[in-house]
Amino acid sequence: MTNKNSWGPNTLIKQGAKLVATWEDVWEELPADVQAALSAMQNESPAPETASLFPDEVASPHEKKILRLLKADESTHIDQLVELLENEISPSEIFSVLFELELSGKIRQLPGKNFVKTF
Repeated sequence: MTNKNSWGPNTLIKQGAKLVATWEDVWEELPADVQAALSAMQNESPAPETASLFPDEVASPHEKKILRLLKADESTHIDQLVELLENEISPSEIFSVLFELELSGKIRQLPGKNFVKTF
């Protein structure tokens, strides 16, 4: 490729970079011993049916605010969430909460950083 914008991605691909679209993509690349240790930790957690980083079932105030904005039948773009919550929650906290909600199965990320409720 002669395009100057292709140099960076092409270099990463040559170095063995892999596409990461979901947490499963990261999981597949973890060494077997790390996967086993993490699986054992999840089996010891009080709520093994969830992939949540925080086993507490009670939604945080930030989670409740985001869940109120999301719909099951209409996707909401992440930029819209940041704009609606800019006076209450920092963008980094929004990203963190969205990640947690996705891991717990309460929301789903669609292509293009769009989110919907799953329940």
